[in-house]
Amino acid sequence: MPDSSRLAPLPVGPTGAPPRLGLRHLLAPALLTLGAAGLAGQRPWLSGHIAPIAGVMVADALASLLAAAAWLGAAWLGSRVIDLVVARNARATPMPRLLTDLLRALLYGLAVLGILAFVLGQPVTGLVATSGVVIAVLGFALRNMIADIFSGIALNVEHPYRIGDWVELTPGVTGRVDEINWRATRLVTLDGTALVVPNGLAAGNRITNYSQPGSGFRASVPVTLDAEVPVARAKRIILSAIVCCDAVPTEPRPDVVVESITLNGVTYQARFWVADYSRLAATRDAVATTILEHLARAGLEPASPKQEMRRRSNRPPPCSALGLGRDLLSHVDLFAAFRPEEIDELASGMHLRHVAAGEAVVRQDETGTSLFLVAEGALDVRGAFGGRTLLLDHMGPGDVFGEMSLLTGQPRSASVIANTDAVVYELDKEALDPVLRRRPELAARLADLMGLRQRRNDAHRRASVPAAVTQTATEHDLLARLKTFFSL
Repeated sequence: MPDSSRLAPLPVGPTGAPPRLGLRHLLAPALLTLGAAGLAGQRPWLSGHIAPIAGVMVADALASLLAAAAWLGAAWLGSRVIDLVVARNARATPMPRLLTDLLRALLYGLAVLGILAFVLGQPVTGLVATSGVVIAVLGFALRNMIADIFSGIALNVEHPYRIGDWVELTPGVTGRVDEINWRATRLVTLDGTALVVPNGLAAGNRITNYSQPGSGFRASVPVTLDAEVPVARAKRIILSAIVCCDAVPTEPRPDVVVESITLNGVTYQARFWVADYSRLAATRDAVATTILEHLARAGLEPASPKQEMRRRSNRPPPCSALGLGRDLLSHVDLFAAFRPEEIDELASGMHLRHVAAGEAVVRQDETGTSLFLVAEGALDVRGAFGGRTLLLDHMGPGDVFGEMSLLTGQPRSASVIANTDAVVYELDKEALDPVLRRRPELAARLADLMGLRQRRNDAHRRASVPAAVTQTATEHDLLARLKTFFSL
């Protein structure tokens, strides 16, 4: 149960914390109790001194008043003892405020019964029996309210949620706990509206708490693909999309599982963790958007109903490996100046590589003469600086790396490790060399674009990792290196 301090909050000091209660706070009620009880016990003395002046009735009334004050002082003293115990154990084992209120009410109720029985001489047992019918009628009339109050007590004892937690108290009723009182729990929904849920209704249903134990919770997005898509490939594409989504934390690690097999295809659950329920809708939107982007880059789309597929007989077939490589290559800004036939020639010279999760595609400082295009999966860019290996960037479908080694032959500036199972296309120097020899003017254009990409990548790395040291070469230097490397 959330902290019900909204019910009867403790007084706070100037710093906002409950004040420290000491034994001095027991002094006033103790003096009142002892003094009133002592004077009430001297009834003969009071009668001897007060009766001659004000009369016997006044003396008896004063004695009764002192006795009643002693009973109420004892209840006040017990209430202060409860406050003292609560204050001393507030940090270790805090007591629900609702229970302390009930204890105080019980103490004052016993004091009233004591006054009736011992001061006024009324038969308490008869009074209780006489009021039984009234209590039964009131109990029947207020049965729902009474049930809510006792449910509130049970919730305070069990603490299934606290103020500030995101909970689902009944199916379809989800919000952030804003207040708990004797009868109901007040929620504030994501839409900013207030919901008041009776405690009896909350206690009688399953309670889902999205804020406890505090490590976040797992959510999912369903994705249905055609059964012709291999399960391993589908999981690789969907998982890489989740990993590349900035809204999803890296730990706990997301995963993809097959949920069901239907006539329309295979349904996968893209499962990921959300740290705060208030970000659930935004995180799901980001994950779904990234999944659609990765599917499109892989030449796939979500499955359609079979009836619709029969009507769409002109639906284009899935892209082949060569067609997918050509499509990826045509969207690389580095080759924007190349003609379509030259793009086709480069695509036919690319090599398809399957990389297992944890395997390195390239390693820092090793020599190389090829460029890589990511077709499927997610990869991590890591660099060693000052004896530490740092994560520099994430890469997903459509991203390119290794262009400096392809065009100038310089060593790899960072390591690229597969975060998930991945598929990459490799374009080496031998495939690019014939095109550059036929059109040497492309070298200047490549140098300009390569310099632009290098400045952009260096700025991104400096923003992500201040320890990264970069040395950006000018377009003139890059052109000279390119011409030397390709003997132009």
